[in-house]
Order: sequence, then C-alpha cells, then structure tokens
Amino acid sequence: MNLLFQWLQLLVMLHSVDGIGANWGLQASHRLPPEIVVRRLRENDIQKVSFLMQIMIGIPNDMLSSLASSSRAADHWVSQNVTHHLARNVTIRFGEKSSPKPLLLVSRNSLFFLFHFESLVLTPFLSTYNGSFLRTTFAALRNVHQALTRSGHQNQVKVTVPLNADVYSATNGMPSGGDFRADIRDLMIQIIRFLSDNQCLFTVNIYPFITLYTDPNFPLEYAFMDGSSSPVNDLNTRYDNMFDANYDTLVWALQRNGFGNLPIIVGEIGWPTDGDRNANVQLAQRFNLGFMTHISGGRGTPMRPEPIDAYLFSLIDEDEKSIQPGNFERHWGIFGFDGQPRYPLNLATSNSSSLIPARNVHYLDRKWCILRPNARLDDAQVAASVSYACGLADCTSLGYVTSCSGLDARDNVSYAFNSYYQKNNQLDEACRFNGLGTVARNDPTIGNCWFNIMIRPY
Repeated sequence: MNLLFQWLQLLVMLHSVDGIGANWGLQASHRLPPEIVVRRLRENDIQKVSFLMQIMIGIPNDMLSSLASSSRAADHWVSQNVTHHLARNVTIRFGEKSSPKPLLLVSRNSLFFLFHFESLVLTPFLSTYNGSFLRTTFAALRNVHQALTRSGHQNQVKVTVPLNADVYSATNGMPSGGDFRADIRDLMIQIIRFLSDNQCLFTVNIYPFITLYTDPNFPLEYAFMDGSSSPVNDLNTRYDNMFDANYDTLVWALQRNGFGNLPIIVGEIGWPTDGDRNANVQLAQRFNLGFMTHISGGRGTPMRPEPIDAYLFSLIDEDEKSIQPGNFERHWGIFGFDGQPRYPLNLATSNSSSLIPARNVHYLDRKWCILRPNARLDDAQVAASVSYACGLADCTSLGYVTSCSGLDARDNVSYAFNSYYQKNNQLDEACRFNGLGTVARNDPTIGNCWFNIMIRPY
C-alpha cells in the first residue's frame, strides 16, 4: 500500500444515511497517527448507523490552469489519483439515497485535504481572489469529468466545485430574492448546467459565524438553531435561523435559473472555539449541538423539507492554517490538536452525549518554555522575540476577548515562547530567545488559557 492511499484512508469523509458527515484537515504541525484517528472514529460510533466511507480527493487551485488547458494533464491526474486505486480493488460507491454523493472535488477547499496540503486555498470564486480562477475552474471541471469518462469511472466518481455562500445573494434581503452574484452569474449557470447534466451535486459552504464576524450588526441569536431568535417572514414562510434562510436563498437562486431540482450538499458548516470574541467553547457547542439536532432529526428547510446532506467542519484544530481570514481559522475542531474533545457533543450516532477522546496519544515531556523570571519586559529583545515566536508558531489565542486575553504582559511573552518551543519539539535552542527564555517544569497554565504540551511527531 503506497503513501498516497495511506493518506486517502486517513482523510476519508464520513457520511451517514441520515446526511451527517464530518471533515478532517491536515494543516497541522503535529498530526495524530492514522491508527489513532481510525480508532477514535470507531470509538465515537461514527461508523455505526450504516455509515459509508467516502474519499474526497481535492485538487489545489494552482493546478486548475494546467487541468483547464490540457486534457492530457486531466487524464494523468485521474490515472494517478483515481484509476491507480480502483485497480487495487479499492471500492468507491455511492450512498443508498437516490442522489449520488460527490467523491471527487475540483478546486481546492479547506474542506477536502489530501496530499496537496502544502497549497491550501479557499473556494475559487471568493471576491478576495479578484477573479483569478474564473477562466480555469469550469474548464478544469469539464476536463476532469471527461478524463473520468475516458477511464470508465464516470458512474462511480462525480465532480463538483465547493463554493462559499457569497456566490449568491438576495436582492430583496429575503430568501425568495435569491440569485447568483451578478459578476459571475453567467459562469455559475454554465457550471450548474454541467452539474445537472452529469448528475452531480451543488456543494456550498455555509458559515453563520463568518457572517457574524464580518457584520457587527448581525443579530447573534439568529446564528443559532435553538429557537431563541426573532423570526423573519418571507412570503408567509417563517425563518428563525440563518442556516435555513441562507440555504433557501440558494434554493431560490437555483429555481430562478431553471435548476430547482439540483441536489445540494453542505460541504462545510461549523463554529470555532477561539480566536475571536464570538469564537469560544460555549458558542461552538451551542451551534454544533443545535445543527446536529436539526440535521439528525431529518428536518430540512422550508423550501426543501427533506433531509439535508451536510459535513461538519471540522474534526480537529489545525495550527498551520492561514489566519488571513481571522485568528479563528485555527480553531474549528470539535477535537483539539491531540484528539481531546473541546466540549461535549452528541454526534447523533449513539446514546452518548460526549465525544470519546483519543487514547494512547504520546506527548512530549512535561516541560514548558517561559520568560526568564529575572528578564526585564523593557528589554529591547522581548518584543522582537515575541514577534519571531508568534510568526512561526501559533499565538491566535492571545487576541482580544480570546481564551488567553486575560494574561498579563509576562505571561503573554511566556505563552508565545512556549508555543514556539512546543512546535519545535522542545529543542533546547527553541527556548533561548537571546537568553530571555528558560525551561520550567511547573505547568504555567492559567484558567482556561492552556500552555500546551505538543504531541510527539510520528
């Protein structure tokens, strides 16, 4: 079994007949061994209730140009990443529902991680990309599909493009006004027609947290599904949470353009636990619990009352994700970096109300790097050392109203030093900082601000 297929086993997407799935990412400096991951998933009963194993193969956006311009490149990619494994008696199959589930994703998304994790980007039509991928996405989608057809895999493997919810909007501020963004509308219709003609699905990522993060006037309660918000009425239809309203805005957009029956899958949805004033354990638990209850009960939306296919984002925190969108990007996991649950959550696959932690995780020694007690905070090297440490490690918990925002100046420095020290596997030289750092054996954790000990690399 080669290295690639080992990654495929690790990055398997889990999908139940009830439509609840989960996503696993690899942008972490220290990843759990695959055998621990598999055992943890089993112990959390994720494979029970007729769970199906789905492999989501991601293509990074920087490959779109070559795949768009060359059918030979598409053939080569399919041969190496699909045919090779099918020839080794690897079974790829659809779920038991009437609509097929996508197993091959065109356009790299933080949802679907494979061995291309070094070039992670978001969905291709984000406005922040300034149209960089507008000319290549559809051509790559078509070429990969044609390569699958030439290889005889078109009935086993489906293509799709994961898109953020910003590709559509409501002209009247209500779901019934849904339509696709004017600047990409023609391209969206072209892609949607292709998906429909080839029995593929529309994949969308919906993040109420992101809306709350970017819009200070967004009502907090409307982000949740526990019935505590003031409802919105649209054509005599009641919406008491953002997810239903956003999803149905997409449904209206599809219907308005003649594709009202195109299947939809929610590729990413979740809530981070740190890195912002609204990113904390309490709100993350509230959102994910409400969403899991909403989905596991088989409840859809007013426009599509049937069960929804959705993938929770994500299973684990990733300390090397880009923080360009915000410091919260490294804290989406329902498990921490070491496989320990961030909060109790029922995945609706068992009677347990709590996630089962990973077992037999091997940590580095119980020691931490802190600011030397006799070091002066006004030393010119302190600020430079903190900047250096945070630039190469993870200090996203030190922001405003985050889990470590209450630390004093000395503890802030120690946190930064320790983050760098742990990421570098507790090497002696990783705690020098021009003589400012020292190794401590007493845990410097303060309240909910954890000074972590890193897991051992494997």
